[in-house]
Amino acid sequence: MNADIEDENSRAAKMRAFRKFTFRGVDLEQLLDMSSEQFVELVHARARRRFHRGMTRKPMGLIKKLRKAKKSAPEGEKPAVVKTHLRNMIIVPEMVGSVVGVYNGKTFNQVEVKAEMIGHYLGEFSITYKPVKHGRPGIGATHSSRFVPLK
Repeated sequence: MNADIEDENSRAAKMRAFRKFTFRGVDLEQLLDMSSEQFVELVHARARRRFHRGMTRKPMGLIKKLRKAKKSAPEGEKPAVVKTHLRNMIIVPEMVGSVVGVYNGKTFNQVEVKAEMIGHYLGEFSITYKPVKHGRPGIGATHSSRFVPLK
């Protein structure tokens, strides 16, 4: 009887509850209800400066497209991908749950916006270069590789 209780307690200890997301001490529901001025006070200085200087037409257009895609998506499914070149767009709470195609100079990388991404730039999630795969040195890598016998 006691062994059953101990097993149950150990199982309960193993099952961990997910940590609730907070952005600088404010949970996601409160972030979504906040006005833009209140949100601006929470972000880092560079983003604060950017928002204080005014939102231009392009970022506002992207947010409108994201709203439209979310609204037209069926319940329980991901919204349609919204393509953009705006790598310098700061992720705001309203964008959470959207799928954005961020241009990396060649292709559009799909980025699903999560709550942890708030305050970061879209470009941080779409790498612009192909990471180096170190292997054998190629032709012209050293002086000795210039001499290639022609049989």
